[in-house]
Amino acid sequence: MHEHLLQRARDIRLAIFDVDGVLTDGRLYFLTDGSEFKTFNTLDGHGIKMLINSGVRTAIISGRKTPVVERRAQNLGIQHLYQGREDKLVVLDELLTELGLSYSEVAYLGDDLPDLPVIRRVGLGMAVASADTFVREHAHGVTLARGGEGAAREFCELIMRAQGTLAAAQNAYL
Repeated sequence: MHEHLLQRARDIRLAIFDVDGVLTDGRLYFLTDGSEFKTFNTLDGHGIKMLINSGVRTAIISGRKTPVVERRAQNLGIQHLYQGREDKLVVLDELLTELGLSYSEVAYLGDDLPDLPVIRRVGLGMAVASADTFVREHAHGVTLARGGEGAAREFCELIMRAQGTLAAAQNAYL
């Protein structure tokens, strides 16, 4: 674990996730009736629940809008959901005003160019291993796992490790 990432993660009060390519593998599945489905990773889901239980707020900002993401956010207890929002920096500013937080208190996990303005602005801006090369080059850090394959879990555990809450969350299962 890189010490500079742990340092950035210590003051995080809000963790924000992109969806496609981060909480999913980035593939879009369309059925003949026009509906859409996505596959999510249960490791990621439990990581997000542990992060929420540790006291960190969570949000999703996605450029696309689908009912399945709303259901997933509700199932995980994600407090803030923004879908169909292309300008993620505008959403970030709205959210920070609402919550009374500063950029340095925010972590963001993304994978593509629309995520980059937020990744570069927040206290901990990370990319998944499967992210666009340019995005990986400009992020504070890159997960070992690919989007939809445990990257969000890794991101959550990094924050919890930095804040000293990971061991207790894990030890609760012993």
